[in-house]
Amino acid sequence: MEIGAQGVGLVRRKYMSKPMTKTQLVAALAEKMGTDKKSAAASLDAICELITSEVSGGGAVTLPGVGKIYCRERPERMVRNPATGESFKKDADKVVKMTIAKALKDSVNG
Repeated sequence: MEIGAQGVGLVRRKYMSKPMTKTQLVAALAEKMGTDKKSAAASLDAICELITSEVSGGGAVTLPGVGKIYCRERPERMVRNPATGESFKKDADKVVKMTIAKALKDSVNG
């Protein structure tokens, strides 16, 4: 992302560069939508809230061309503290996963 006299311009990001911040994402989204940053921020916040509520409720969300975000349960298991070598039982918990869409993989790989 490059910010110059003409405003926010979308540029190709270099490999291993810093991740795009929310502010940069909102600015790019506003430019792409042809709207103001306040509306773009509200849209982004609404999308994030919808994804959070759906996934935390046990559902899944598919973002076409990006991937699928879902929640999986991890069973109770034995884990070990690497510093002390002590083994103990870790309770079952949930973990959020994301499967990347083939279209995104293909665009990244050439």
